[in-house]
Amino acid sequence: MRSLFLILVACAGPALGAPAAPPPPRGHLVIIGGHLEDNNAEVWRTIVALAGGRGAHIAVLPSAAADPNASGAAAAARLNQYGAHAFVVPVSVQLRGRAAAVATADDVQLAQRVARAGGAFFVGGDQSRITAALRRPDGQPTRVLDALWSLYRTGGVLAGTSAGAAIMSRTMYRDAESVLGTLSAPVRDGYEVTPGLGFIGDDVFIDQHMIARGRFARMLPAMLAGRYTLGLGVDENTALVVEPTRAVRVIGASGAIVLDLTGSRSQQDAGGLRAENVRISYADAGDTLQLPGGDLAPGQGKRPVDAARPYFHGSLFTPDILGRGTVVDLMTKLVDSDQQRGRGLAFGDPAGAGGTPGFEFTFTRTPETRAWLSNVTERYSVYRLRMDVQPVRMATPLYAPLEEHPAAPAVLAVPEPAR
Repeated sequence: MRSLFLILVACAGPALGAPAAPPPPRGHLVIIGGHLEDNNAEVWRTIVALAGGRGAHIAVLPSAAADPNASGAAAAARLNQYGAHAFVVPVSVQLRGRAAAVATADDVQLAQRVARAGGAFFVGGDQSRITAALRRPDGQPTRVLDALWSLYRTGGVLAGTSAGAAIMSRTMYRDAESVLGTLSAPVRDGYEVTPGLGFIGDDVFIDQHMIARGRFARMLPAMLAGRYTLGLGVDENTALVVEPTRAVRVIGASGAIVLDLTGSRSQQDAGGLRAENVRISYADAGDTLQLPGGDLAPGQGKRPVDAARPYFHGSLFTPDILGRGTVVDLMTKLVDSDQQRGRGLAFGDPAGAGGTPGFEFTFTRTPETRAWLSNVTERYSVYRLRMDVQPVRMATPLYAPLEEHPAAPAVLAVPEPAR
């Protein structure tokens, strides 16, 4: 019997008699999509400012790094360059193994120092190393993890890049297949998807390297597995600043993809992922999102796109929707075009082993779609396009050389120069 699950996502109210929720944290999150440049002053200065400003103590956790000593020192130096007083927390399975890492993370004095800091910064690498170092083998938090929560709840800032962004949600990708691979078969709890640290709350999924690596599509399987309705995918050299009010500011070089599964219908089995009526948005730098719904407010200086005067004309199609920046390019062209929909394909080698299917992505403008454009940067913000996904069979061979036509003119032969 084939494995099949069908999920209809809907909003549900709180259960009667449920215990009162704890008060929301008073601190901030700075969730960075990876490849944070040293000269991205806006992001670095934001971290330092939210930690208390010049001289703020910031704990650097190099737990995810392959070389924690070098990565921790580099991150601390960068934070210090922007005015912080950073110190490295030597908690890493890469130093002396997991048992030693957990023992260090349970050190009372170290935990107290972290709790007294104004902020903490998680470097990039392998996110599973972070959870392995900060949780005991039975899954319970170490003292340092408790200290990080205390720091956040009492007004400090937790920042993380790449792997340090992935751990911000309740679940995270650990050892995922390629993006195409996650569409082809359901992700498995404990394998591709494992528990994160959950700082952003239980209702939002976080992913990183979003637009540069075409990862918007892999958010869908993880969101289905974790029963999320909202996913935020932040691009490289870009950050989401989550306020205590759960307003989310986008800062840095690029933007973020927002997926909303409310009212969508999704199915994934051995034949691949199918999804209908997913809402996809693009929040550009300067824009603000509001959780939990993901409502988008455009940044200063952006005007609504005039649907009566489209800039782009003709059909919209791309054979590589998972390419670098491709999905945002298609979305922004669609909202300022004379077309109702655009399409993109994702596929591997049709002749390769395993018969991996291709996938068609259809993006459609609906009455609730909105778009804005900056006259200065010519960058768009896009709110709530409809996205549908279906597996498709790719032709084998996908292409073939053109046959020579009998009446074709002779090919001009260019002689080699005399030597």
